[in-house]
Amino acid sequence: MTRIALSILLAATCAVATPVFATEGRLGVELNKTEEIEGGGCRAFFLFRNETGKSFEGFEMSLAVLDGQGVIDRLLSIDAAPLPIARTTLKLFEIPELSCSNISEVLLHDMTACRPQNEAEIDCFPLLDLSSRSSTQLVK
Repeated sequence: MTRIALSILLAATCAVATPVFATEGRLGVELNKTEEIEGGGCRAFFLFRNETGKSFEGFEMSLAVLDGQGVIDRLLSIDAAPLPIARTTLKLFEIPELSCSNISEVLLHDMTACRPQNEAEIDCFPLLDLSSRSSTQLVK
């Protein structure tokens, strides 16, 4: 066998023998839509897509709601748990006394709880993919 053929064979063998690791699962948080609440306020519809391979018994987020001028209007703590494995979950949250049209952005500034079922707390920020189908942006 020539040196070139041996090198190609060795390279092919190494490529096959190298383990391929799956990328860690993601947890999608989508601000799907907002709607005005009768009597004032805004209702936000969030979809949570849990592709992490773990169910979450604790999932609490602290959100900063920015008004139409980009100024923080208020902080909201929302509890989205439980988040079952491999499921999309719909959660509705109300933002009282603030019109949806006067919300420019929702900032996820802290995860106050992120606890997989039967496990210790973890840092969820690296797992999160935020998106919005609303005119209001969801950012971290």
